Amino acid sequence: MADSTDMYVLHHDEVASDAPVLLHNLTGFLDAGSAGRLAVEQILGTLDHRVLATFDIDAMFDYRSRRPRMTFLSDHYDQIDLPELLLHEVRDAEGNRFLVLHGPEPDFAWQRFTDAVVSLVDRLDVSLTIGAHAVPWPAPHTRPVGITAHATDQGLIGDRTSWVGALEVPGHIAGLLELRLGATGHPAMGYTAHVPHYLSAVDYPSAAVALLEAVMSATGLSLPIDALRESAARADREIATQVSASADNSEAVQALEVQYDAFVGQQGLPLLGEGEGGLPTGDEIAAQVELFLAQRNGDNRDDQ
Repeated sequence: MADSTDMYVLHHDEVASDAPVLLHNLTGFLDAGSAGRLAVEQILGTLDHRVLATFDIDAMFDYRSRRPRMTFLSDHYDQIDLPELLLHEVRDAEGNRFLVLHGPEPDFAWQRFTDAVVSLVDRLDVSLTIGAHAVPWPAPHTRPVGITAHATDQGLIGDRTSWVGALEVPGHIAGLLELRLGATGHPAMGYTAHVPHYLSAVDYPSAAVALLEAVMSATGLSLPIDALRESAARADREIATQVSASADNSEAVQALEVQYDAFVGQQGLPLLGEGEGGLPTGDEIAAQVELFLAQRNGDNRDDQ
């Protein structure tokens, strides 16, 4: 018999004791370039999986604010794309078990939802929880995708470079979940990909590749992402073609390259380009990220 709580239904009684990793991506806020969504689609589209738990989406989703898409055919309604918030059990390319929590970020019941996830982490003996998200960043598409790492334990981050200092941002489920997990003694961390700000509204598979590579490096999971890398290469070629078609766009990207390379050099990393120019400070980059997050917070209050 399925075990249920107020927030979710667990569909399988058998619970393995191999301390799986839990990867989560909740879309709607921190998903510039649809990077997290693309990463989840790559995992579920290439690896064996089953639904382990289903969350009560009706208790958490604002249907009028984020109206689902419906199809109308001539004289009747054909279908509706209702949201789902699911926990999948997945086997990687070498048979290792891990979990993927995905779906829209809840609009309501944040504390009950995070408590429910913590209870699942306890019940399923999760060894590490990792968030995968993305934000717009003042970076050119001609440079490798940067990653901001954060964790409940500094040791989980290793020697990754910190891109920003103190920064106040609108609250979000991924951050609250990491806080709650840390407060209850569960290791948790997250990776946030830096998507070129002018590409944040379109699919940007390079950021999804960067997220999955970071996850594999941290966990040892074997995730087949060659197809995603090919998609990223095609997208990069298309972007290059579109940019080169406009002198103004080319100049803007070149100016961004100069600024970005100067900033990277200031952080003590190898320079990725040549030239000198206006140097954006860490505070300026933080301000751009903060502005985006504030705007996204306002967008989520409007009818989308």
